[in-house]
Amino acid sequence: MQANALLKSIAFYALVAVIVVFSVFPFYYAIVTSFSTGTALFQVNYWPKVFDWSNYQAVLSSRNFPRSILNSVLIAGCTVGFALFLAVTASYALARLRFRGRGLLLLTILAVSMFPQIAVLAGLFELIRFLGIFNTPWALILSYTIFTLPFTVWVLTTFMRDLPVEIEEAAIVDGATPWVIITRVFLPLLWPALVTTGLLAFIGAWNEFLFALTFTSSETMRTVPVAIALLSGASQQEIPWGPIMAASVIVTVPLIGLVLIFQRKIVAGLTAGGVKG
Repeated sequence: MQANALLKSIAFYALVAVIVVFSVFPFYYAIVTSFSTGTALFQVNYWPKVFDWSNYQAVLSSRNFPRSILNSVLIAGCTVGFALFLAVTASYALARLRFRGRGLLLLTILAVSMFPQIAVLAGLFELIRFLGIFNTPWALILSYTIFTLPFTVWVLTTFMRDLPVEIEEAAIVDGATPWVIITRVFLPLLWPALVTTGLLAFIGAWNEFLFALTFTSSETMRTVPVAIALLSGASQQEIPWGPIMAASVIVTVPLIGLVLIFQRKIVAGLTAGGVKG
C-alpha cells in the first residue's frame, strides 16, 4: 500500500512538473532571448551568457512604446471600473430580485460572450463611428466593457446568491436602501469575486489585439499588443526579435505580479459556490 501511494505521489508531482515547465518555459526563453543581440539571437541558449540591456533600452527609448503602455493602463483600468460597476449593480438585481424573465436575461447576457470578435467587428465599428469615438480610448473602453460584462455579471451573480439573506434583511430593517446594501453590506463581502473578475477583465483588455488594431489609427492611440506587432520589419531578415522579446517581457511581468499578489482571492472567487452545506 505504501509503495502504491509513493508511486502515485511521484506520478502526480512529475505531472505537475511537466505542466509547469510546459507553461513557464516559453516566457523564460523570451526573457533569455531579450538579453541577446546580433547572431546570439539565433543560437539556442537556455541561460543568458551576458545580460545585455540594449534591447530594453531600445524599446523604452522608442517614441511611442511608453505611450502605448500608458494607453493600455488607462484603457484596461477604465474597462475594469465600468465593468465592475455595471456588474455589481446588475448582479444584485439578478441575484436578489425576483422578476419575470430573469433567467432569460441571464442567458442573453451569457449569449453575448458566445460571439467571436470577428463576427461583431463590422457592426461594432459602425457603432463606434456613429458615436464619434473612433481613434479614441473610449472606442476600446466601450468594446472591451461589452465583452467583459457577461463573465463579470455571471461570477458576481453566483457569488451574491451565496451570501446569507439574513444580512440583507437586517439591513432592510435598519432602513438601508438598495444602494446602501450594495455599497456597505455586499461590497466588503464581494472582494474575492471582485478581485477575480477585475483582474481577468484587466488581463483581457491588456492583451486584446483585434479591436485595438481596428478602432485606432494613430500611433499615439495604440495599445501595447499593437505596438509590439508594429515593431516587426518589412521582411523576415528585418524583424527585430530582441526588442520584440524585451517588449513582451515588459508587458507580461506586471500581469504575473498581479496574479501572484492576488492569487488567494482569485482562487476564492473562482471557487465561490462550488461547495454547499
